[in-house]
Amino acid sequence: MVPFRDRFEAGRALGRLLAGNHPGNRTLVLALPSGGVPVAYEVAKALEAPLDIFLVHKLGVPGHEELAMGAIASGGVRVLNDDVVGDLALGPEDIEPVAVREMAEIDRRERAYRGNLPPPDLRGRDVILVDDGLATGSTMRAAASATRQQGASRTTIAVPVGPEAARNALRREGHDVVSVATPEPFRAVGSWYRNFDQTTDNEVRALLAEHARHRAGSTTR
Repeated sequence: MVPFRDRFEAGRALGRLLAGNHPGNRTLVLALPSGGVPVAYEVAKALEAPLDIFLVHKLGVPGHEELAMGAIASGGVRVLNDDVVGDLALGPEDIEPVAVREMAEIDRRERAYRGNLPPPDLRGRDVILVDDGLATGSTMRAAASATRQQGASRTTIAVPVGPEAARNALRREGHDVVSVATPEPFRAVGSWYRNFDQTTDNEVRALLAEHARHRAGSTTR
């Protein structure tokens, strides 16, 4: 596989793959910031669908923050890694302070990206969750579970690239998963992009605003 030039090119390829499978005005494209936003921007354009963000943060084990005991998503929905929680005998006193801290950061970032606008109502929506790639799939697992709990009628996980193992694990949990490529050996998400520079907060805000302007102009024509 030839790596994608950048996230925008990857998003265009993903948009072509999704086109025609998500008809109607109930489709909503949700990007996982920050790297998922340029990809989702192109997907939303291809589907002529609204674009918003959906934040997910890892819940790191206290003292070993690189190890995930779960994740928390927009709306406060938590998904715990039962194996890690059980093996380390973690209790509410271990989990709750981390969850409160990460939820506060999610709220801060949502205000930074969305301003005073409320989060989207997912009830009855056909939601497409977009990131720039899958690694273990744990972040997407939390996001998909959260959108279900918030009333989405259908949730599709869409990424340009990811390993077959992660895709299959998500499918076993009942999630629809679409990817442009599933290369083996996989290595890392960034290795499948020639340009994998970090997407800044300003770029996220600019892309969300540009898409909103495009949508507004389309509805007035």
